[in-house]
Amino acid sequence: MTLPVAILAGGLATRLQPITETIPKVLVEVAGKPFAEHQLELLRRNGVTRVVFCIGHMGEKVREALGIGLRHGMRIEYSFDGPKLLGTGGALRNALPFLGEAFLVIYGDTYLECDYAAVERTFLESGKAGLMAVFRNAGKWDRSNVVYRDGKIINYDKRNRTPDMEHIDYGLGALRSDVFAPYPAGEPIDLEAVYRDLLARGELAAFEVTRRFYEIGSHEGLEEARNYLSGKEAKG
Repeated sequence: MTLPVAILAGGLATRLQPITETIPKVLVEVAGKPFAEHQLELLRRNGVTRVVFCIGHMGEKVREALGIGLRHGMRIEYSFDGPKLLGTGGALRNALPFLGEAFLVIYGDTYLECDYAAVERTFLESGKAGLMAVFRNAGKWDRSNVVYRDGKIINYDKRNRTPDMEHIDYGLGALRSDVFAPYPAGEPIDLEAVYRDLLARGELAAFEVTRRFYEIGSHEGLEEARNYLSGKEAKG
């Protein structure tokens, strides 16, 4: 793979309290190690060599725990939000000096087993400014928010869901850095808004994945992820 991966890890993780009162979410223990370690190992297996953590709340603890990536065989860099939370899109805009002209992006609380190289290839070959990976969720693991048909995203809306939404934003995307030019620097931006703006301009490609996601954004999700990843660790 050629593109770096941004990991959004700057939130306050209030849904995981009291666990996250003293540590950031990406360092929560899952199957014997910080969750971020599982993410990094998965990315490295998929050929990723550069990662940029977008961090804010207790961000120094993330850098202290993960270092610069030597033990994972990759290069890890860190972009700090600064004095105020910038939101998912604002954090990416702030991290552009580390990310170059284009990059993949995932959330710091998701474990996504898919073909990252195929996602990168689809994005680059599409000629579009962005790509969203989607999964046919049918409301099973979270509320579906995407209408995906014939290889295209027809509608995406997390707030105003419709009955024909059977897919969900998988939590993996790809973006050209210049898509952030219209948005003000240093101000909060939601990545959802960036995707919706790209979709409205016909600049959002899609990639359908077939394996479900795991997440640690809630206590229920954390327990499920622990069970799944403990099983993987036991199998070696």
